[in-house]
Amino acid sequence: MPIKKIIFLSVISIIYAAPCISQSDIYGSTGYKIEAFGSAATDKYTPFHTVSNKYGIVPLEAGNAYLRTGVFHNRAAENGFQWSAGIDIVASAPRYRNVYIQQLFASIRYKILELSIGSRENYNSLWDKNLSSGDFILSANARPIPEVNVSVPHFTPVPFTKGIFQFKGNFAVGRSFDSDYFEYFANDNQQYIRNILWHHKSLHIKIIDPQSNFPLTATLGIRHLAQWGGVSSNPEIKNMSQSVKSFIDVILGRYGGDRKDVNNFTNVLGNHNGSYEIKLGYLNSLFDIFIYKQHYFEDASGIDLYNIKDGLYGIQANIHNFTPINKVVFEFINSRDQSGPVHYIVFDREKYPGGYGGGGDDYYNNFEYLTGVSYFNRSIGSPLLTSPEYNKKGELGFKNNRIRAFHLGIQGYISKQVSYRILATSMEGWGTPVWPLPQKDNNFSCAAKLSYCHPRLDEWLFSGEIAADFGSTIYGDNTGISISVTKTGILKKWY
Repeated sequence: MPIKKIIFLSVISIIYAAPCISQSDIYGSTGYKIEAFGSAATDKYTPFHTVSNKYGIVPLEAGNAYLRTGVFHNRAAENGFQWSAGIDIVASAPRYRNVYIQQLFASIRYKILELSIGSRENYNSLWDKNLSSGDFILSANARPIPEVNVSVPHFTPVPFTKGIFQFKGNFAVGRSFDSDYFEYFANDNQQYIRNILWHHKSLHIKIIDPQSNFPLTATLGIRHLAQWGGVSSNPEIKNMSQSVKSFIDVILGRYGGDRKDVNNFTNVLGNHNGSYEIKLGYLNSLFDIFIYKQHYFEDASGIDLYNIKDGLYGIQANIHNFTPINKVVFEFINSRDQSGPVHYIVFDREKYPGGYGGGGDDYYNNFEYLTGVSYFNRSIGSPLLTSPEYNKKGELGFKNNRIRAFHLGIQGYISKQVSYRILATSMEGWGTPVWPLPQKDNNFSCAAKLSYCHPRLDEWLFSGEIAADFGSTIYGDNTGISISVTKTGILKKWY
């Protein structure tokens, strides 16, 4: 490893075990948040870890800044109802459109059930938001898609199980609003689908001793995400199927017949992916240890585990009562297998017993939905599968989705007022199953941020970050710095 990497690692830390706790999300209040951010870099791109898993806020182009302001209302009633609403506006440069709405939502909850409408930064993955490399299905990497979401957002005891079995889940439908962006980004030789519709759902079951007498816990889950509908820029196709029957086919992942927008590789309507998830834990008063695996799939071959080698593998340690290091995450990410190199055009479970018929899965890509599993050209899933925003010639889709990576995250407190986090990721990329890179891409990315809160300014947060990429032809050899100032507060308390 070059000496500059060793030196850089020795001083690295990044965001966000923030010592200043915002009061703007207290139920029974209306609060605000104002954030100013600016960054500079030595190359044309902002470093990978400064951009990634920030809900698409930080521009990719180097030398950027944004001002973000939001107002959020939360209120609870004695009869079990709670409701909330928020608006969050960003002014950013450089960007194709400098002022936009990041969040605009309203939600109502009755006991365990919540209905939310609008675009909302709503992270519900099992993996740590601040330290993980990113969820394979829905991470914090892209802007939130406007949607209607019905959920049980928190683990809730299953009746008659004494709290040993708990569950959470959701069912959502949404729509993309990035068509104007693609007219700005894409070259003239590509046809794509505008106004894409989305559907995602999940179910997770946790087994835990609520009395904390038994130290082991387990969580099992399954998630499904689909793109469908929309309007094709190809005049011979135009409107894609988006009837009620089509929606039911999408929900069930059902074979779609002979319709023009049925995926010829799997004979289903739309573009589908999902994951099986397992997280095992050991809990005690000194520390908690978790190991986990997210198995990613895009078609029946993945559902039947023919790409079992692929996915997100992780271990997480939460250390209690030791502030210098209170959490550590280590992950291995692999997407090289993709159910083998060849995808059989005809897939028939009767003709191919055991379910095999697909390979060369080409993760996050689809031959109809050329923008892939992205929103405003940022990966909705793991940012390690290189987002289309990095494509240099206005090309759509993911050009580097066969990767192997090792990822480390550490966070803690230096003092009561200063927190830190360390991220370091070593990545290798081979391109796609269809279009491999001429030469394997190697990259090492790391980032560091210190967050400081003055004891007399407990609603102010001051942060400084340093980040770098080394060795990649995609991300470049690049070092960058950024600073941010955040102010939160209460406008009104209702009771």
